[in-house]
Amino acid sequence: MEETKEKEFGNLIRGKKVAKEVQDGLKAELEELQTKSPKVTPKPGFGYIIVGERPDSSLYVKMKIKACEEIGIQVKGDNFPVDATEEEVITKVQELNDDPEIHGILVQLPLPDHIDEDKVLSIISKEKDVDGLHPANVADLVMRGKSPRFVACTPFGCLHLIKTVCPDLSGLRAAVIGRSNIVGLPMFSLLQDANATVTLCHSRTKDIESILKECDIVVAAIGKPQFVKGEWLKPGCIVIDVGIHSIEDKTKKSGTRLVGDVDTASAKTVAKYITPVPGGVGPMTIAMLMNNIVKSWKIENFDE
Repeated sequence: MEETKEKEFGNLIRGKKVAKEVQDGLKAELEELQTKSPKVTPKPGFGYIIVGERPDSSLYVKMKIKACEEIGIQVKGDNFPVDATEEEVITKVQELNDDPEIHGILVQLPLPDHIDEDKVLSIISKEKDVDGLHPANVADLVMRGKSPRFVACTPFGCLHLIKTVCPDLSGLRAAVIGRSNIVGLPMFSLLQDANATVTLCHSRTKDIESILKECDIVVAAIGKPQFVKGEWLKPGCIVIDVGIHSIEDKTKKSGTRLVGDVDTASAKTVAKYITPVPGGVGPMTIAMLMNNIVKSWKIENFDE
């Protein structure tokens, strides 16, 4: 690990800072490429679909729209009521697939129970699947020798954060805690592709503590508040905390505070680098979404 990076970031890997650097770079790249008169569309286009009025989903979409506006990506969105039919949502996805001004499509998850998420995601064009959840992109990620067009944004962002402090992962031991399709499984594949030796842990894994004690990198995405304890960690490791939970805290005016899947207070005394919650992985998820939208636009306009 480079000493210069340690001085720059200290003990915390500040995802908000790194995400801004990524997004500033995308904005500059777009401005430069647009002078080359792209042959199809003047700017990237992002189309989103949100069903229902979940406060968290609405907030996430607003943050994504804001990032698009700052970079120079045009946005088209559709907000459906919670009782929208599966057919209505699929029809809108197909419209976005056929829209030449749209280069990236996102269906905000979770969807209401009466809508089949897997069916909806599979209809998104592989070429516009900037969330990296289409079965074809997922399959390409897990197969050696294949390169997915897009990688799921959260694990992609986690890998970027790890590489800001440790560019070469070859031979390192890594643990991913959680096996979801959105984070855990693609994270496992990305670390493996970076030549780390990876253990996938989950709620049924026995003696997780002994596994983590041997790991140079730990990515926690199990969905349990403050699950990972500092005493479980190998001294000098890198910890990426994907979780975000609101817990009771009477010392706060709001009565609550946000925590991750890691007990940060104990972990930061052991880990060499750790992501904060909030301000760690969350901003990077949005930055990687922006990266994928711009990538899609470049492929169409410049045959990259």
